[in-house]
Amino acid sequence: MTTDSTPPAGVLRPHAEQQYADELARLAEHDDRPRPPGWRLSPWAVTTYLMGGELPDGSRISPKYIGPRRLMEVAVATLATDRALLLLGVPGTAKTWVSEHLAAAVSGDSTLLVQGTAGTTEEAVRYGWNYARLLAEGPSEKALVESPLMKAMRTGAVARIEELTRMPGDVQDTLITILSEKTLPVPELGVEVQARKGFTVIATANDRDRGVNELSSALRRRFNTVVLPLPATAEEEVDIVARRVEQIGRALELPDAPAGLDEIRRVVTVFRELRAGLTDDGRTKLKSPSGTLSTAEAISVITNGLALAAHFGDGVLRAADVAGGIVGAVVQDPVSDRVAWQEYLETVVRERPGWQDFYRACREVS
Repeated sequence: MTTDSTPPAGVLRPHAEQQYADELARLAEHDDRPRPPGWRLSPWAVTTYLMGGELPDGSRISPKYIGPRRLMEVAVATLATDRALLLLGVPGTAKTWVSEHLAAAVSGDSTLLVQGTAGTTEEAVRYGWNYARLLAEGPSEKALVESPLMKAMRTGAVARIEELTRMPGDVQDTLITILSEKTLPVPELGVEVQARKGFTVIATANDRDRGVNELSSALRRRFNTVVLPLPATAEEEVDIVARRVEQIGRALELPDAPAGLDEIRRVVTVFRELRAGLTDDGRTKLKSPSGTLSTAEAISVITNGLALAAHFGDGVLRAADVAGGIVGAVVQDPVSDRVAWQEYLETVVRERPGWQDFYRACREVS
Protein backbone atom coordinates (compact mmCIF):
# COMPACT_ATOMS: atom_id res chain seq x y z
CA MET A 1 0.00 0.00 0.00
CA THR A 2 1.22 3.48 -0.85
CA THR A 3 -0.46 6.37 0.87
CA ASP A 4 -1.98 9.25 -1.05
CA SER A 5 0.51 12.13 -1.15
CA THR A 6 -2.27 14.57 -0.23
CA PRO A 7 -3.53 14.25 3.36
CA PRO A 8 -7.26 14.65 4.02
CA ALA A 9 -8.28 18.12 5.14
CA GLY A 10 -7.97 18.67 8.87
CA VAL A 11 -5.42 15.91 9.52
CA LEU A 12 -3.47 16.81 12.65
CA ARG A 13 -0.20 15.15 11.63
CA PRO A 14 0.30 14.15 7.99
CA HIS A 15 2.66 11.30 7.23
CA ALA A 16 6.14 12.35 6.15
CA GLU A 17 5.49 11.39 2.51
CA GLN A 18 2.41 13.63 2.57
CA GLN A 19 3.87 16.59 4.41
CA TYR A 20 7.03 16.68 2.29
CA ALA A 21 5.59 15.42 -1.00
CA ASP A 22 6.86 18.46 -2.92
CA GLU A 23 10.41 18.00 -1.67
CA LEU A 24 10.37 14.30 -2.49
CA ALA A 25 9.05 15.04 -5.98
CA ARG A 26 11.73 17.69 -6.61
CA LEU A 27 14.45 15.33 -5.42
CA ALA A 28 13.17 12.58 -7.72
CA GLU A 29 13.15 15.02 -10.64
CA HIS A 30 16.81 15.97 -10.14
CA ASP A 31 18.01 12.55 -9.00
CA ASP A 32 20.13 11.01 -11.77
CA ARG A 33 22.16 8.66 -9.54
CA PRO A 34 21.75 4.88 -9.37
CA ARG A 35 18.78 3.68 -7.30
CA PRO A 36 18.71 0.31 -5.56
CA PRO A 37 15.89 -1.99 -6.77
CA GLY A 38 12.52 -0.87 -5.42
CA TRP A 39 13.76 2.53 -4.20
CA ARG A 40 12.04 5.81 -5.08
CA LEU A 41 15.30 7.78 -4.72
CA SER A 42 19.01 7.10 -4.81
CA PRO A 43 20.91 6.79 -1.52
CA TRP A 44 22.42 10.24 -2.16
CA ALA A 45 18.97 11.78 -2.60
CA VAL A 46 17.61 10.03 0.50
CA THR A 47 20.46 11.47 2.56
CA THR A 48 19.91 14.92 1.04
CA TYR A 49 16.22 14.67 1.97
CA LEU A 50 17.18 13.92 5.58
CA MET A 51 20.03 16.40 5.96
CA GLY A 52 18.75 19.17 3.69
CA GLY A 53 20.53 20.87 0.82
CA GLU A 54 20.19 22.82 -2.40
CA LEU A 55 19.15 21.31 -5.73
CA PRO A 56 20.55 22.34 -9.15
CA ASP A 57 17.52 24.56 -9.81
CA GLY A 58 18.21 26.52 -6.62
CA SER A 59 15.32 25.06 -4.61
CA ARG A 60 16.01 24.12 -1.02
CA ILE A 61 15.39 20.83 0.79
CA SER A 62 14.71 21.39 4.47
CA PRO A 63 16.75 19.38 7.01
CA LYS A 64 14.79 16.69 8.84
CA TYR A 65 17.70 15.56 11.01
CA ILE A 66 20.32 17.84 12.54
CA GLY A 67 23.42 15.91 13.47
CA PRO A 68 26.39 14.09 11.90
CA ARG A 69 25.81 13.49 8.19
CA ARG A 70 27.94 10.36 8.34
CA LEU A 71 25.39 8.66 10.63
CA MET A 72 22.65 9.16 8.03
CA GLU A 73 24.95 7.95 5.25
CA VAL A 74 25.68 4.76 7.23
CA ALA A 75 21.96 4.26 7.91
CA VAL A 76 21.02 4.73 4.25
CA ALA A 77 23.86 2.50 3.06
CA THR A 78 22.61 -0.24 5.42
CA LEU A 79 19.16 -0.09 3.83
CA ALA A 80 20.77 -0.55 0.41
CA THR A 81 22.17 -3.92 1.55
CA ASP A 82 20.36 -7.02 2.78
CA ARG A 83 20.77 -5.94 6.39
CA ALA A 84 18.06 -4.48 8.61
CA LEU A 85 18.71 -1.19 10.41
CA LEU A 86 18.47 -0.67 14.18
CA LEU A 87 18.35 2.93 15.39
CA LEU A 88 19.50 2.99 19.00
CA GLY A 89 19.62 5.88 21.44
CA VAL A 90 18.25 7.48 24.57
CA PRO A 91 14.70 8.87 24.45
CA GLY A 92 14.32 12.03 22.42
CA THR A 93 17.15 11.46 19.93
CA ALA A 94 14.78 11.43 16.92
CA LYS A 95 14.83 7.65 16.32
CA THR A 96 11.16 7.49 15.33
CA TRP A 97 11.44 10.73 13.33
CA VAL A 98 14.42 9.39 11.35
CA SER A 99 12.83 5.98 10.73
CA GLU A 100 9.66 7.61 9.40
CA HIS A 101 11.53 9.89 7.02
CA LEU A 102 13.82 7.10 5.85
CA ALA A 103 10.79 4.95 4.99
CA ALA A 104 9.08 7.88 3.24
CA ALA A 105 12.12 8.64 1.10
CA VAL A 106 13.04 5.04 0.25
CA SER A 107 9.62 3.52 -0.50
CA GLY A 108 7.16 6.41 -0.37
CA ASP A 109 5.22 4.83 2.50
CA SER A 110 6.02 5.25 6.20
CA THR A 111 2.80 3.65 7.47
CA LEU A 112 3.86 -0.01 7.57
CA LEU A 113 4.47 0.13 11.29
CA VAL A 114 4.51 -2.35 14.18
CA GLN A 115 4.44 -0.73 17.62
CA GLY A 116 6.40 -2.81 20.09
CA THR A 117 4.91 -3.24 23.56
CA ALA A 118 4.89 -5.87 26.28
CA GLY A 119 1.62 -7.09 24.76
CA THR A 120 2.77 -7.34 21.14
CA THR A 121 1.96 -10.81 19.78
CA GLU A 122 3.45 -12.90 16.97
CA GLU A 123 0.40 -12.08 14.83
CA ALA A 124 1.41 -8.40 14.80
CA VAL A 125 4.74 -9.37 13.28
CA ARG A 126 3.76 -12.29 11.05
CA TYR A 127 0.05 -12.48 10.19
CA GLY A 128 -3.35 -13.08 11.78
CA TRP A 129 -6.75 -14.40 10.76
CA ASN A 130 -10.23 -13.05 10.20
CA TYR A 131 -11.79 -15.56 12.56
CA ALA A 132 -15.34 -15.16 11.29
CA ARG A 133 -14.15 -16.01 7.80
CA LEU A 134 -11.82 -18.70 9.10
CA LEU A 135 -14.69 -20.49 10.85
CA ALA A 136 -16.99 -20.13 7.86
CA GLU A 137 -14.56 -21.05 5.08
CA GLY A 138 -11.50 -22.58 6.72
CA PRO A 139 -7.91 -21.38 6.14
CA SER A 140 -7.67 -19.37 2.93
CA GLU A 141 -5.92 -16.34 1.47
CA LYS A 142 -9.10 -14.32 2.01
CA ALA A 143 -9.14 -15.18 5.72
CA LEU A 144 -5.50 -14.12 6.15
CA VAL A 145 -4.86 -10.74 7.81
CA GLU A 146 -1.51 -9.41 6.70
CA SER A 147 0.83 -7.75 9.18
CA PRO A 148 2.68 -4.58 8.16
CA LEU A 149 5.81 -6.70 7.64
CA MET A 150 4.00 -9.10 5.34
CA LYS A 151 2.63 -6.17 3.32
CA ALA A 152 6.13 -4.69 3.08
CA MET A 153 7.51 -8.04 1.88
CA ARG A 154 4.81 -8.39 -0.80
CA THR A 155 5.32 -4.83 -2.11
CA GLY A 156 9.07 -4.40 -1.65
CA ALA A 157 8.72 -1.60 0.89
CA VAL A 158 10.22 -0.53 4.21
CA ALA A 159 8.61 -1.89 7.38
CA ARG A 160 9.12 -0.09 10.67
CA ILE A 161 9.22 -1.57 14.17
CA GLU A 162 9.04 0.86 17.06
CA GLU A 163 10.54 0.02 20.48
CA LEU A 164 11.81 -3.41 19.47
CA THR A 165 13.17 -4.21 22.93
CA ARG A 166 9.72 -3.64 24.46
CA MET A 167 8.46 -6.73 22.63
CA PRO A 168 8.73 -10.15 24.35
CA GLY A 169 11.79 -12.15 23.34
CA ASP A 170 9.86 -14.94 21.62
CA VAL A 171 8.02 -12.36 19.50
CA GLN A 172 11.28 -10.63 18.60
CA ASP A 173 12.70 -13.93 17.38
CA THR A 174 9.90 -14.35 14.81
CA LEU A 175 11.89 -11.76 12.86
CA ILE A 176 14.91 -14.03 12.44
CA THR A 177 13.56 -16.02 9.48
CA ILE A 178 12.14 -12.87 7.87
CA LEU A 179 15.46 -11.03 8.11
CA SER A 180 17.77 -13.91 7.21
CA GLU A 181 15.75 -15.88 4.63
CA LYS A 182 13.59 -12.95 3.41
CA THR A 183 10.61 -15.30 3.54
CA LEU A 184 7.56 -15.62 5.76
CA PRO A 185 6.09 -19.16 5.84
CA VAL A 186 2.32 -19.60 6.17
CA PRO A 187 2.14 -23.30 7.11
CA GLU A 188 -1.67 -23.25 7.45
CA LEU A 189 -1.89 -22.62 3.69
CA GLY A 190 1.25 -24.49 2.69
CA VAL A 191 2.73 -21.34 1.12
CA GLU A 192 5.33 -18.71 1.87
CA VAL A 193 5.65 -15.02 1.13
CA GLN A 194 8.97 -14.13 -0.47
CA ALA A 195 10.16 -10.56 -0.06
CA ARG A 196 10.38 -8.45 -3.19
CA LYS A 197 13.41 -6.27 -3.88
CA GLY A 198 13.27 -3.09 -1.85
CA PHE A 199 12.00 -4.80 1.31
CA THR A 200 13.86 -3.97 4.50
CA VAL A 201 13.18 -3.32 8.17
CA ILE A 202 13.99 -0.27 10.30
CA ALA A 203 13.69 -0.86 14.03
CA THR A 204 14.16 1.53 16.93
CA ALA A 205 15.22 0.74 20.47
CA ASN A 206 15.74 2.78 23.58
CA ASP A 207 19.09 2.79 25.41
CA ARG A 208 17.19 3.06 28.69
CA ASP A 209 15.39 -0.22 27.93
CA ARG A 210 18.47 -2.41 28.03
CA GLY A 211 17.59 -5.37 30.16
CA VAL A 212 13.85 -5.12 29.48
CA ASN A 213 13.80 -7.61 26.58
CA GLU A 214 17.29 -7.55 25.17
CA LEU A 215 17.79 -8.81 21.64
CA SER A 216 19.09 -12.34 21.25
CA SER A 217 22.52 -12.60 19.67
CA ALA A 218 20.94 -14.32 16.65
CA LEU A 219 18.58 -11.41 16.07
CA ARG A 220 21.17 -8.73 16.79
CA ARG A 221 23.38 -10.20 14.05
CA ARG A 222 20.62 -9.48 11.52
CA PHE A 223 20.80 -5.74 12.23
CA ASN A 224 23.33 -3.03 11.56
CA THR A 225 23.12 -0.63 14.50
CA VAL A 226 23.36 3.15 14.25
CA VAL A 227 23.46 5.00 17.57
CA LEU A 228 21.77 8.41 17.42
CA PRO A 229 23.42 10.76 19.94
CA LEU A 230 22.04 13.71 21.82
CA PRO A 231 22.90 17.03 20.14
CA ALA A 232 26.62 17.72 20.51
CA THR A 233 26.36 21.43 21.35
CA ALA A 234 23.83 23.73 22.96
CA GLU A 235 23.48 25.77 19.76
CA GLU A 236 22.72 22.63 17.76
CA GLU A 237 20.03 21.65 20.26
CA VAL A 238 18.56 25.18 20.25
CA ASP A 239 18.38 25.00 16.45
CA ILE A 240 16.58 21.64 16.57
CA VAL A 241 14.07 22.88 19.16
CA ALA A 242 13.38 26.13 17.29
CA ARG A 243 12.79 24.32 13.98
CA ARG A 244 10.48 21.69 15.42
CA VAL A 245 8.51 24.18 17.51
CA GLU A 246 7.89 26.27 14.40
CA GLN A 247 6.70 23.19 12.46
CA ILE A 248 4.44 22.00 15.29
CA GLY A 249 3.01 25.48 15.79
CA ARG A 250 2.04 25.66 12.12
CA ALA A 251 0.50 22.19 12.19
CA LEU A 252 -1.54 23.00 15.31
CA GLU A 253 -2.48 26.42 13.93
CA LEU A 254 -1.47 28.07 17.18
CA PRO A 255 -2.04 31.82 17.32
CA ASP A 256 1.01 33.80 16.27
CA ALA A 257 3.42 33.92 19.20
CA PRO A 258 7.03 33.93 17.98
CA ALA A 259 9.21 31.49 19.87
CA GLY A 260 11.77 33.56 21.75
CA LEU A 261 15.26 32.20 21.25
CA ASP A 262 16.21 33.46 24.71
CA GLU A 263 13.64 31.22 26.37
CA ILE A 264 14.52 28.28 24.13
CA ARG A 265 18.16 28.75 25.01
CA ARG A 266 17.34 28.81 28.74
CA VAL A 267 15.28 25.62 28.56
CA VAL A 268 18.01 23.87 26.58
CA THR A 269 20.67 25.08 29.03
CA VAL A 270 18.71 23.76 32.03
CA PHE A 271 18.16 20.38 30.37
CA ARG A 272 21.79 20.01 29.26
CA GLU A 273 23.21 20.97 32.66
CA LEU A 274 20.93 18.64 34.59
CA ARG A 275 21.56 15.80 32.11
CA ALA A 276 25.32 16.24 32.47
CA GLY A 277 25.25 16.82 36.24
CA LEU A 278 27.49 19.84 35.71
CA THR A 279 27.00 23.52 34.85
CA ASP A 280 28.20 24.81 31.49
CA ASP A 281 31.22 26.51 33.04
CA GLY A 282 32.25 23.27 34.75
CA ARG A 283 32.33 24.89 38.18
CA THR A 284 29.31 23.34 39.88
CA LYS A 285 28.39 19.68 40.12
CA LEU A 286 24.67 18.96 40.08
CA LYS A 287 22.35 16.12 41.01
CA SER A 288 20.83 14.66 37.85
CA PRO A 289 17.09 13.92 38.01
CA SER A 290 15.63 10.57 37.04
CA GLY A 291 14.03 11.79 33.78
CA THR A 292 15.75 11.83 30.41
CA LEU A 293 15.33 15.59 29.78
CA SER A 294 15.53 14.92 26.06
CA THR A 295 15.39 17.32 23.15
CA ALA A 296 11.86 16.07 22.47
CA GLU A 297 10.83 17.13 25.98
CA ALA A 298 12.39 20.56 25.45
CA ILE A 299 10.31 20.91 22.29
CA SER A 300 7.18 19.99 24.26
CA VAL A 301 7.97 22.54 26.99
CA ILE A 302 8.41 25.36 24.45
CA THR A 303 5.32 24.38 22.44
CA ASN A 304 3.21 24.38 25.60
CA GLY A 305 4.70 27.72 26.56
CA LEU A 306 3.75 29.17 23.17
CA ALA A 307 0.17 28.02 23.65
CA LEU A 308 0.10 29.70 27.07
CA ALA A 309 1.57 32.91 25.67
CA ALA A 310 -0.85 32.97 22.76
CA HIS A 311 -4.05 32.13 24.63
CA PHE A 312 -3.45 33.51 28.12
CA GLY A 313 -0.62 36.02 27.75
CA ASP A 314 0.38 38.91 25.54
CA GLY A 315 1.63 36.74 22.69
CA VAL A 316 5.28 36.94 23.73
CA LEU A 317 6.97 33.82 25.12
CA ARG A 318 8.24 34.60 28.62
CA ALA A 319 9.79 32.74 31.54
CA ALA A 320 6.41 32.28 33.23
CA ASP A 321 5.11 30.44 30.15
CA VAL A 322 7.82 27.77 30.23
CA ALA A 323 8.28 27.44 34.00
CA GLY A 324 5.40 25.01 34.60
CA GLY A 325 6.42 22.76 31.72
CA ILE A 326 10.07 22.65 32.70
CA VAL A 327 9.29 21.83 36.33
CA GLY A 328 6.96 19.05 35.19
CA ALA A 329 9.66 17.63 32.91
CA VAL A 330 12.37 17.69 35.58
CA VAL A 331 10.40 16.54 38.64
CA GLN A 332 9.31 13.03 37.66
CA ASP A 333 10.02 11.55 41.08
CA PRO A 334 8.34 13.78 43.68
CA VAL A 335 11.04 13.08 46.27
CA SER A 336 14.51 12.75 44.75
CA ASP A 337 13.86 14.88 41.66
CA ARG A 338 12.34 17.69 43.70
CA VAL A 339 15.48 17.82 45.86
CA ALA A 340 17.69 17.98 42.76
CA TRP A 341 15.51 20.68 41.20
CA GLN A 342 15.40 22.88 44.31
CA GLU A 343 19.14 22.61 44.71
CA TYR A 344 19.65 23.61 41.07
CA LEU A 345 17.29 26.58 41.43
CA GLU A 346 18.98 27.92 44.54
CA THR A 347 22.64 27.30 43.68
CA VAL A 348 22.63 27.96 39.93
CA VAL A 349 19.53 29.74 38.61
CA ARG A 350 19.23 32.29 41.43
CA GLU A 351 22.86 33.38 41.00
CA ARG A 352 22.90 33.49 37.20
CA PRO A 353 22.83 37.04 35.76
CA GLY A 354 19.68 37.81 33.76
CA TRP A 355 17.79 34.77 35.04
CA GLN A 356 15.88 36.39 37.90
CA ASP A 357 12.56 36.30 36.04
CA PHE A 358 13.08 32.61 35.33
CA TYR A 359 14.00 31.95 38.95
CA ARG A 360 10.87 33.71 40.25
CA ALA A 361 8.61 31.92 37.76
CA CYS A 362 10.03 28.49 38.65
CA ARG A 363 9.80 29.20 42.37
CA GLU A 364 6.17 30.16 41.95
CA VAL A 365 5.18 26.87 40.29
CA SER A 366 7.50 24.73 42.43
